[in-house]
Amino acid sequence: MNLLLNILWFIFGGWISGTLWILAGIILAVTIIGLPWTPAAFRLASFSYWPFGRIVVDRDVGVPSGCLNILWFVLAGWWLALHHIILAVPLAISLIGIPFAWQHVKLAVLSLTPVGKAVVEV
Repeated sequence: MNLLLNILWFIFGGWISGTLWILAGIILAVTIIGLPWTPAAFRLASFSYWPFGRIVVDRDVGVPSGCLNILWFVLAGWWLALHHIILAVPLAISLIGIPFAWQHVKLAVLSLTPVGKAVVEV
């Protein structure tokens, strides 16, 4: 079931989200200032491509991760999360889109504070 949902997710927009996160990770890597957020962007890309059957867990909750997450939240996280919530609302209204809405909610939470997280298989 997860494979079918991941294929549908990928076809109907997951590839766009994942590719944009890879592009963002490359841009972050090119700039020296954005280098600390590069691994988080690639984790978001991986999760954006294939979200079903995977969960996000805390990996590192230290002070550096917290500081990077605060800066990320102020500069980019809140509007990325808002974007995913806006996409989730119409999907949740249609009964068939509820699994996809739930994935957008998970991506919204991950977009708020991506540093120090890990994506693991369920």
